[in-house]
Amino acid sequence: MDKQTELVTREFAQIPMQAVGPFKLVGDVEVDDLMVPMATYETPLWPSVARGARVAAHSGGIRVTVIDERMTRSILLQAPNASVASLRLQQIQQRHADLQQVVSQTSRFAELIDTNFQVVGNLIYLRLEFKTGDASGHNMATNAADKIIPWILDQYSDLEYVSISANYCTDKKVSAVNGILGRGKYVVCEATIPKKYCKRFLKTTPQAIVDLHIKKDLIGSIVSGGLRTANAHVANMLLGFYLATGQDAANIVEGSQAINHVEVTEDGDLYFSTTLPNLIVGSVGNGKGLDFVLENLELLGCADKDAEPGVNSRRLACIAGATAFCGELSLLAAQTNPGELMQAHIKLERSAEKS
Repeated sequence: MDKQTELVTREFAQIPMQAVGPFKLVGDVEVDDLMVPMATYETPLWPSVARGARVAAHSGGIRVTVIDERMTRSILLQAPNASVASLRLQQIQQRHADLQQVVSQTSRFAELIDTNFQVVGNLIYLRLEFKTGDASGHNMATNAADKIIPWILDQYSDLEYVSISANYCTDKKVSAVNGILGRGKYVVCEATIPKKYCKRFLKTTPQAIVDLHIKKDLIGSIVSGGLRTANAHVANMLLGFYLATGQDAANIVEGSQAINHVEVTEDGDLYFSTTLPNLIVGSVGNGKGLDFVLENLELLGCADKDAEPGVNSRRLACIAGATAFCGELSLLAAQTNPGELMQAHIKLERSAEKS
């Protein structure tokens, strides 16, 4: 390693970080008084998320449910023509057990759970989907794919290699396929907020939040051409959470393709939910060796060495989703009141500059 490289590896970017809460989670994660670390330059985010957490805790907590989990890598192969491509795909998909045998030799945690494909001309886009334990699984999936390719080419000599990654994964890009077929953790966060708490903590009404949700999250996203997204600013919370817990921050691209669903209940209360189909997080792997990251993972209860594989990362995904939920609820409430959002930014950011 030369001196220049050594110097670069020792440099760190300092980002303000604060634990916010307390959170109360129920469902797939049961926890009271949880404080969640967030690293961000947008300091008004901390009190906003804390407000959402506070009103949700008073209302019984945020119910979190993990619907699905998988990491993907799509490989690109070429056949002589589409007819051969179709035939080979049928044969490959019938040999799932053989493919899994190849995968098992790359990692004790990697498990091939499904394959999907698209054929374009004579090109085969084969999407490999894996369980990856507590790792987010980028490298694990790529390593498994890297071993599957030569096995396929050895079995079917009329196919040729084109690329280890074919954009049908889809990694760190806005797409429809991840929400449809899944990539990362699929998490739903929901709570019912009594109307009295909407008034007390959020300074608004359930109906006002629902009306804004329809006109902003839904119609506004349609007007802007949003793709599988209907939220206010999920990327904000995910970035703060990802930086604080050693995640690959670029995964907020697909992670922020989240959908809010909001209703007024028969009792006049507020049902609020945030669904995040593409949460890519891990409690082990690259980025998790820094002292502050380890401390934050322990704070969140996501560093249990005795837990079954996958438990820590699922818990981490639930907390990440709940953090996004709280920021969404708080911001939508604020935007029902003219001037509140800007006043909060001016007050909090100017006071931070003076200090």
